[in-house]
Amino acid sequence: MSVLDAQTFVEPASRIALEAGALLRDFYRKGVATEYKGDVDLVTEADRASEKLIVERLHGLFPEHGIYGEEGTRSHLESEYRWYIDPLDGTTNFAHGFPAFCISMGLERRAASRSEDGEIVAAVIYDPTRDELFTAEKGKGAYLNGAHIHVSRTPVLAEALVATGFPSHKRHQNPNIHFYHQFTLRSHGVRRAGSAALDLAYTACGRFDAYWEFNLNPWDTSAGALLVNEAGGTMSRFDGSAFRLDSQEILATNGLLRDEMLRFFEAMFAGRDLEPIPTPAEFAAQRAAAAHAK
Repeated sequence: MSVLDAQTFVEPASRIALEAGALLRDFYRKGVATEYKGDVDLVTEADRASEKLIVERLHGLFPEHGIYGEEGTRSHLESEYRWYIDPLDGTTNFAHGFPAFCISMGLERRAASRSEDGEIVAAVIYDPTRDELFTAEKGKGAYLNGAHIHVSRTPVLAEALVATGFPSHKRHQNPNIHFYHQFTLRSHGVRRAGSAALDLAYTACGRFDAYWEFNLNPWDTSAGALLVNEAGGTMSRFDGSAFRLDSQEILATNGLLRDEMLRFFEAMFAGRDLEPIPTPAEFAAQRAAAAHAK
């Protein structure tokens, strides 16, 4: 795909995301009716209205493209290009009036075999409450409202602000609470804001130093993965293997934290004893030694 092709997709997708964002803001101000897809998995009329708008606009602009949407749209999935759409990532936040939600749109140019991942070539994530538009094109960097963004330079986990999330269903079967506990003890802090796409966008622009989560879907991760990569970060699974759209594990980092976090996951999964948490004095000595070594 040429640079011109990618740009041709990002610009109209951005306009669609802005229009859908305006729609979500209207729903957010007046409140929405809420339904349950599962035991605690919400869907609102805003999710459906946003997906309908996005799908109609994409079909009008790119009638040959496939669309895979969270709220059920499955169209032209055999096509070379496929959009992964989350029309409202952070539905629970939205339904409770908590202003952390977004629209996520990632475009995959699919592999010739169609049985393997292709490459994500365009990404748009729009936060309508903050009017923040994150965009990326394959090979052209990542941007926030038109300004170039880059991952953070935090070198060690003890100084890092990291993020994670928990599933809305089958929480009792998810092991992440154990990782959350240990990362909280060993980092500068852990945040759980409730929107995977925003967590990835925030990792790309350096607000978070890393992000991990289990059991996400392609509409959650496709756009954010490209943002992180184009901003200079890394995407992988917990064992360091390549991230895929169907990965059940996701680890996004600023690159500097990657090896330390992979060692941490390896030890946790193996049931090995973790390294003792340093005292404040020991941590100060480690920082002084690192500064002296530069």
